[in-house]
Amino acid sequence: MTDKLNLTIVQSDLVWENVDANLEMFSKKLAPITNTDIIVLPEMFNTGFSMNSKKLAETIDGKSVKWLKTKSNEKNAVIVASLIIKESNNYYNRLLWVNPDGTYKYYNKRHLFRMANEHNYYNAGSDEIIINYKGWRIKPLICYDLRFPVWSRNKNDYDLLIYIANWPEKRAEPWKILLKARAIENQAYVVGVNRVGTDGNNVIFSGDSAVIDAYGKVISKTKAHNDTFETISISLSELNKFRKKFPVGLDADNFNIL
Repeated sequence: MTDKLNLTIVQSDLVWENVDANLEMFSKKLAPITNTDIIVLPEMFNTGFSMNSKKLAETIDGKSVKWLKTKSNEKNAVIVASLIIKESNNYYNRLLWVNPDGTYKYYNKRHLFRMANEHNYYNAGSDEIIINYKGWRIKPLICYDLRFPVWSRNKNDYDLLIYIANWPEKRAEPWKILLKARAIENQAYVVGVNRVGTDGNNVIFSGDSAVIDAYGKVISKTKAHNDTFETISISLSELNKFRKKFPVGLDADNFNIL
């Protein structure tokens, strides 16, 4: 069990619909990263947020997943990212949690962003996952999921909530506010990793990536629009100390998601 967990957030521009260019770029960006437990990349890290699912989709044995496994092993760290995966005749915006030994877990994005017609090009997931890693319980989600607090609700089953995103600058305030809200209401650390730059649809992204503690305080230093990475240490004992002192979870409502 590890009390201190080192998280590296990678706030990056993405090359539009160019898998090879993005893999080469992230190889360079990950090169200087050391002494970390988890590396978090933006949503659709290898293509940008594209609706060109049929052209860009890979299988779970494709080059991007192989790259994630290789880099995870090289860095001796988990890598979290999403990409377009084809499975049977379905297309998913799939988050992968890749371990250094090559094993992985995955989460298919449940809430598809209809304002970009994502629901017309991808299949929605139905299952949430909680990952146990070094004594931490971690729940990973994707972008638009942030707007749905029931799906993100802590039922005393996680300590860290991760959102990876392509969240436009014009809605930056909701992004920042909702990340804090999810941390406060769930008494958990929250990590939000968003891209920067401009995509192929001329949508601008400011990043505003952050690590937030259970009090709702931003404890990272990453600035908007900066193409950069940052490693932050978080403490499970400090989180549990706060939960014991202020046990709001004891009064939480029971519910079922249909």
